[in-house]
Amino acid sequence: MPKAYEKILTPEALGFLAFLELKFREKRFSILVRRQRVQQQLEMGELKSVLAEIPDVSGNWRIAAIPEDLEDRRVEITGPVDRKMVINALNCGAKVFMADFEDATSPTWDNIITGQINLYDAIRNQIDFEAENGKSYALNAKHAVLKVRPRGWHLEEKNMVINGEPLSASLVDFGLFFFHNAKKLLENGSGPYFYLPKLESHFEARLWNDVFVAAQDYLKIPQKTIKTTVLVETIFGALEMDNIVYELKDHLVALNAGRWDYIFSIIKKFRNNPAFILPDRSLVTMETPFMRAYATKLVEICHARGAHAIGGMSAFIPAKDAEINRMAQEKVKADKEREASIGYDGTWVAHPFLVPIAEEVFTKAFDQGHVNQKNKPPFHSGFETEDLLDVRIPDGSITESGVRTNINVGILYLESWLSGVGAAALYNLMEDAATAEISRAQLWQWIRHGVQTKDGQTITGEFYLSLKLQEMEKIKTLLGEERANGRALQQASALMDKLVLSNDFVDFLTLPAYAML
Repeated sequence: MPKAYEKILTPEALGFLAFLELKFREKRFSILVRRQRVQQQLEMGELKSVLAEIPDVSGNWRIAAIPEDLEDRRVEITGPVDRKMVINALNCGAKVFMADFEDATSPTWDNIITGQINLYDAIRNQIDFEAENGKSYALNAKHAVLKVRPRGWHLEEKNMVINGEPLSASLVDFGLFFFHNAKKLLENGSGPYFYLPKLESHFEARLWNDVFVAAQDYLKIPQKTIKTTVLVETIFGALEMDNIVYELKDHLVALNAGRWDYIFSIIKKFRNNPAFILPDRSLVTMETPFMRAYATKLVEICHARGAHAIGGMSAFIPAKDAEINRMAQEKVKADKEREASIGYDGTWVAHPFLVPIAEEVFTKAFDQGHVNQKNKPPFHSGFETEDLLDVRIPDGSITESGVRTNINVGILYLESWLSGVGAAALYNLMEDAATAEISRAQLWQWIRHGVQTKDGQTITGEFYLSLKLQEMEKIKTLLGEERANGRALQQASALMDKLVLSNDFVDFLTLPAYAML
């Protein structure tokens, strides 16, 4: 391993990881088994039984106090943990930068460890970068608050093993960052702040809370020092929002509407139920009834409990065409105005270009002198469980263009991920694993149910393969000769076929893809 890794993989840090892994391994396995059991219940039509297991946590309880530097979250930018990105994101004017070890990072061993090094250096203001063109990057004196998203509970870190078994990727990402930086962040007037992905139940939130308690005791720092935001990006996470807040109430400061993963989760969980077949991805907007219910319910729960509500990602990245940029700006502004009108306290963007647009929208929406909307009276949205589960979209349709888009974007993203780049700029959008998951999951579901396009074409495996041949020619032209003939594209094409044509649904595309890294 490169000598630079020694700064992060110290004996003391590895001892902390071993402590976390051995203490929580069985509990982690138990929640993964529970996910399988829930899926089996859904396949047997036992949704009501699953919902009956959700405990009642009603009452007047509220979350613990929120640190001052997390009160203003009007605009948050997200991205991978490479050195240039870390500097630019912290400098871009956003209030928060979420350094992402999960969907925006391809988890090569080098990406994971150098990402930890980059954050270590940034926290100590020791970070700089010189590009190939000679341009230098350095951290500004005033910069965004740092939050870190570790990988989800379902993922493992194959490069770290204890007792013959790989470590939890969640605990590796959390543990290395927390061990090295918690005390330094506190000295800097901030703290160890995190984003938690893909929680599917209050049991999973409880496990994270137990990890936080044990970690704070281990480093002898006060309880409730860790603060976290939870991404509500699974259907059962949405159905258990209040319960998740309850389990993490000493450490939670916000919920975030992770809308792309949320759509994927609905397809995945109800993949064999024809009532849950969604139309073209482009038609599943935040204006559709079930997405509006999800977004509004999140604000209701957050503000009732004293937490922030953070809106979803605007993935647009600027193009060379001024007219494309103008139209995109209008769409982003309308999206953010919709979030602000519902009551959100801030939102996500994928590119610095969008930071001032989003900040202006939310500033106008806030009462004078306030940096969020929590001062406004809590409200009852009127949306209940049945509204979240009714995914009908009036006038929604499946088109050949939608099939082609899913094939094209899915393969392009997989090629990028397998090449070590987890945030891929495709067609003026910043795509991460979540949007690729929607693409391949829809294709699997459409084929499985033999649905027809708007023009009457039945979507079969053969139809998919015929369109894929055509899309591959477009992809090769887009990538250029070197990448078109590269191993990553061959792997991406074969993996896409496996994900789409297999009789069994693969829960996460990153699981088989990780074996190829």
